[in-house]
Amino acid sequence: MKFEIRRAVCSALAVVALGGALSACIPLVVGGGMVAGTLVAVDRRTTGTVVEDESIEVKAANRIRETLGDKARISVTSYNRQVLLTGEVGNETDKQALGRLVQSVDNVRAVVNETTVAPFTATLSQRSGDTFITGKVRASLMDAKDLQASAFKVTTENKVVYLMGIVTPREAKRAAEIARGVNDVTKVVRVFEVISEDELARYQPRQAAPVTTDMSPSTAP
Repeated sequence: MKFEIRRAVCSALAVVALGGALSACIPLVVGGGMVAGTLVAVDRRTTGTVVEDESIEVKAANRIRETLGDKARISVTSYNRQVLLTGEVGNETDKQALGRLVQSVDNVRAVVNETTVAPFTATLSQRSGDTFITGKVRASLMDAKDLQASAFKVTTENKVVYLMGIVTPREAKRAAEIARGVNDVTKVVRVFEVISEDELARYQPRQAAPVTTDMSPSTAP
């Protein structure tokens, strides 16, 4: 019963997030949607860092909109002041400019630019599917007894799932395995800050983890 309740809640959140994202009719998404968020009470970031991440997402999205307008369709997701950019840009020049633009936002430590140079082909159906995949991955992480789901931030772009968080190698591998097992996921990309098990045991969230990004792509079978 608990399993079914958790999945129902996550699915409901996915629908709410989709409605908010699509009703705005803006080619920018902040934070990967509601279901990509983490719980502050048990987050491995400090409360201050969580607030900073939210501010970074808004500021970066505004700058992208002001600079590139409808020349890009970008999702902005920040975790521990590391910013992940996904979506589509019209050309390589704009892609490079996008990375520099976001890097200049206050408090940004690093930018992972995973945007693709391609026509803006995302349909309502695709965006709906991506939001639903994100919700299913979050639900699956919550169901895992050997992981702390709140340590992960999830976003999906064209069936590619991106995982962020401050995690150990074991947690990184396990979360990727779980995400790969979700229907319709074609690839999992890990954008983690990796710490050791000993560091996790004594981890103090007041101090930001070093940016040792693990971006190992893992293609779903």
